[in-house]
Amino acid sequence: MPPTLSTEPAPSETRRRAARIATEVLAPWVWVLGLPLVVAWQVTGHHLGETVLWGLVVGVTGSLIPMAVIVRGAKKGKWDGHHVTNRAGRLVPFAACIGSLAIGFVALLVGNAPHQMIALAASELVCLVVALAITFALKFKISMHAIVAAGATVMLMKVYNPWLAVLFLAVAWVCWSRVELRDHTTAQVTSGVVAGIVLGGGVYIALAAALA
Repeated sequence: MPPTLSTEPAPSETRRRAARIATEVLAPWVWVLGLPLVVAWQVTGHHLGETVLWGLVVGVTGSLIPMAVIVRGAKKGKWDGHHVTNRAGRLVPFAACIGSLAIGFVALLVGNAPHQMIALAASELVCLVVALAITFALKFKISMHAIVAAGATVMLMKVYNPWLAVLFLAVAWVCWSRVELRDHTTAQVTSGVVAGIVLGGGVYIALAAALA
């Protein structure tokens, strides 16, 4: 009887598949779309209408609009995909993110949104501006996957419960995925985590307290 060939993927392919899943499921646009809705639900006292309103103001301007620009540019060959892994190609995507979210931030101010939502949008803007400076002034491709995931985790710990620190397991997974796929180095994801905690989470906590 001839030997049965295994249908199981090779270990290296299994690792890459897990990495690709993490990279897509925990991508920055996913966090930035979902996080404002989750935070708004808590800070509005579980008011559905206000949750949808303020959550989508941040989610649409911070995630969906920039992502539409990025995907369109990728299809036209302006950069190497919707994750924009080449450092030089990140200028326009950064500009789209910052410009769009800035409009959302103004809408929050004009609409007298909860101060926590204003603080959330402001902290995201700070992360984007600093990441832009690091990427081009220092020519260091800091990981946006790491920044956003780490910052979002700290915000959720503050808004809901410190036990949500368990989400740092997801942060570790997505950081591993970026290195495994060779889109980033260990230094780039590590610095991203630090920036996310300090600039994303730290700025949010400080501004939320100052605006209260």
